[in-house]
Amino acid sequence: MNPQDDVLILGGGAIGLATALSLLEAGRGVRVLEAGRVGGATSHGNCGTVTPSHAPPLAAPGVPWRALRWMLSPDAPLYLKPRVDPELWRWLLRFARRCNHRAWMESARGRAAILRDSRARLAQWIERYGLDCQFTASGLDYVFRDRRNFDEYVAECGPLAELGIATEVIDGAEYQRREPALREGLVGAIHFPDDAHLRPDRYTAGLARAIRDRGGVIEEQATATALLPDATGATVELADGSRRRAREVVVAMAAWTPRLLRPLGVRLPIQPGKGYSITYGPQPGAPRRPLVLKDRQVFVTPWEDGFRLGSTMEFSGQDTSLNPVRLGALERAAREYLRQPPPAGAALEKWYGWRPMTYDDLPALGPAPGHPHVWIAAGHGMLGISMSAASGQLLADLVTGRAPAIDPHPYRVERFR
Repeated sequence: MNPQDDVLILGGGAIGLATALSLLEAGRGVRVLEAGRVGGATSHGNCGTVTPSHAPPLAAPGVPWRALRWMLSPDAPLYLKPRVDPELWRWLLRFARRCNHRAWMESARGRAAILRDSRARLAQWIERYGLDCQFTASGLDYVFRDRRNFDEYVAECGPLAELGIATEVIDGAEYQRREPALREGLVGAIHFPDDAHLRPDRYTAGLARAIRDRGGVIEEQATATALLPDATGATVELADGSRRRAREVVVAMAAWTPRLLRPLGVRLPIQPGKGYSITYGPQPGAPRRPLVLKDRQVFVTPWEDGFRLGSTMEFSGQDTSLNPVRLGALERAAREYLRQPPPAGAALEKWYGWRPMTYDDLPALGPAPGHPHVWIAAGHGMLGISMSAASGQLLADLVTGRAPAIDPHPYRVERFR
């Protein structure tokens, strides 16, 4: 047994690292345990967007009927792999019950609060910690070829304004003059000026460096298999048979969090939503700004040294296969929208990762019920990078007993009881 640590963070992705850094700045000692390599799981292959624009939750009026149509097609934006899984079906039922305007606004307000705080805080962190992650505050654009879809999202701009999210509606022809990488046929675009983007792998590497520079310890290839809390702290058992003990433990293990907490009587309704991405090097005629090809729900994120296509949502459990049909959907979207889509064989990396999805699309942040020395930071869905800085600060505030930067009530773990 190692000497007792102050705070153990289980999980070395964006959320765990941001929490560790915030705790260090609050004067606490920190050790991060990561099952693989830092930033190498859920945080690695996402599109790296920082998006207050994504305050609206997935559970919205009309979504269940649209989702039923999509589920019949393996290459649709949402796919449900047929299987017997009672927990998934319970999750889907609770999700469907939230597809109404009242629940939509409730989740949207909670998401907007944490996204706005995180966007501002992340920009401060970039400067304070010298994070070399190609952070660019150029906004994000939704682009449309389907008139009906465009009109529906334009109508949503009013509620977004009520949440403090700025938008600019742009005519299709005008937008193509601004972004010549896109093919003719756009009916319009919506620009979100307050959004930003970065390289997620470099962001997590920068956080890890800042943690070590401030005296934090990071152990890689350290898989937590059991959590044993008691009256004065908690012990973590690792796959290699060793143990770590700390005064406080923060579980930030994304889609793996429920499995570790279930023996403690803490049931988190988190489902692994499988996302895919394809990363390319520099390509002629590539987009110059981050886009969402909204009719296909596909992101395009440009960086100095290439770009990434990403998205889709597949509920297939923790299936480790790389589904070529889902990857093909990303490539077809690029061919439909881009004048010069990447040629076959140009990909540098094809990736999948599991997004930790809650049915109300809000993260679980706070103490584990019944276990005062165990804390939870999980359930960020598709927005782990976007919400990381605010989540880390909020957890640090709660652990240290300081007045929280934002209201923690929407994210409390007890709401799932």
